[in-house]
This record gives sequence, C-alpha cells and structure tokens, in this order.
Amino acid sequence: MEAPEQGGGDRPGEPPSDPAVGWLLAGLAAAAGCLDAICVARLGGVFASVVTGNLVQLGRAIAAADGWLAAGAGTGVAGYSLGVAAATAALRRPASASPAAATGTAGTAWSRRWASGRCRGFGAVAVGEAVLLGGVAAGWLAAGGQPGRGAALALLAFSVVAMGVQSVVTISSGVRDASTTYLTGTLTGVVRAGVLDPHGFRSGLGGASRLLALLCGAVVGAVLLRVAPLWAPVPALLLVAAAAVAAITARRRIDRP
Repeated sequence: MEAPEQGGGDRPGEPPSDPAVGWLLAGLAAAAGCLDAICVARLGGVFASVVTGNLVQLGRAIAAADGWLAAGAGTGVAGYSLGVAAATAALRRPASASPAAATGTAGTAWSRRWASGRCRGFGAVAVGEAVLLGGVAAGWLAAGGQPGRGAALALLAFSVVAMGVQSVVTISSGVRDASTTYLTGTLTGVVRAGVLDPHGFRSGLGGASRLLALLCGAVVGAVLLRVAPLWAPVPALLLVAAAAVAAITARRRIDRP
C-alpha cells in the first residue's frame, strides 16, 4: 500500500522535490486516466492501468465463459506485466554510482537518480512509452475511431504495455510512493493524512493532485470520444511525450560540464 508523501521529498528530512516533477507526475496520471476511459469505453471494457480491475474482469469472464472479455482482461494483465518487466530491465541500477549521487549534490529527486546512473535510460524508456502511445493513436485513426475486435485487442495491448512502462518510470522518479497508474493506495494515504493530521494537509497534496489529474484525464478522454473521437488518444500521447522531452532535457543539463 502506498503511504502518504512526506513533505514532497524522497524521505522525511530531505528537501522537497522540484515542483516541475510534481507537474510531470500529474501529467502522467492524466494520461493514464484518458487512456483508461478509452479502453473501458471502446477497447473491450478493461483498463489500461488498473490491473486489479482487469483481474476481476478475468474472473467474471471465466465464470461466464465469455471468451472476448477473457481475451481483453488477459491481455490487460499480461501486457501490463510485460511493460513493467521491460522498463525494469531498462532502468536496472548499475553496480556503481557517481560521486554526485554519493554526496547528495545532484539536485532534485529525478536529477539525483539520473546523475547516479540509476536511471540513465529514463529518457529512452519514456520515449518508448510515447512510441507505444503513438502506435495506439495511429491505429485508432486508421480504424476511424471504431476498431473491430481484432484491432481493439491490438490497441489494448499497446496501451497496457505503455501503462506498465509508465508505472516503473514513476516508481523510479525518486518521489516516494509517486504512482500515476494504480492510485487506490494514494487515495488511502491522502484520506489517512487528513484524518491523522488535519493541519498537515501539505503531506497529501502530491497524491491529491495526481488523483485529480487522473479524473480530469478520464473526463477529457470520455468527452473526446463523444465530440471528436478521432482525437481521443492524442492527449495521453502529448502528455507522455512532454514527460519524455523533459527527461531528456534534464539528462543533458546534468551531463553538461
């Protein structure tokens, strides 16, 4: 379960993370909400990022002998797992770290991890997620926003792999418990923080902002499905692409002598 964030930093007593990191995390949460809305409404009734829900759907499908729902829910679980595995392998911590990481002088949370070498592949992995979502947008456009069952299953597969990648990317951000996909624990932490320390509301602001961003992303995705269906996957793609650009830019700034 996710715990409430402590003052916006990696651990209690550390300086707060760069506010830009909070905005990036909120943007990624909005992307997940938008994609989930599309997948639930048009790609088989399963989620791109909520694996718990997909497991429940898989159970329903098995009980009802519903092959189509089983295929979608199974793809949701397997594809997400594949994305997590691939991103984890790409961002695996090397044996040694740089002096900047050892002295804690590399800057903000994400910057420290990039400088230490633990997430040198972060930009490439974020670009990989953007490419997957670009494939979703292209396939969606080619199908005129109304993919058949085969195309829908393929687009769902791309979507869930992308969300698995995103989950690892945000876990690697250096911000403690900063999920942008599975947010039940985040909501639990925000509510507990409010009950246990009503005056320390700042400890839950990061989680609350991601919850709100997820909701807003879902609203945008659902509205676009009604008024401009061909554009529905585009917001998620743009938000993830922006995060990838930010990661690459920051990496180059750290590497600059």
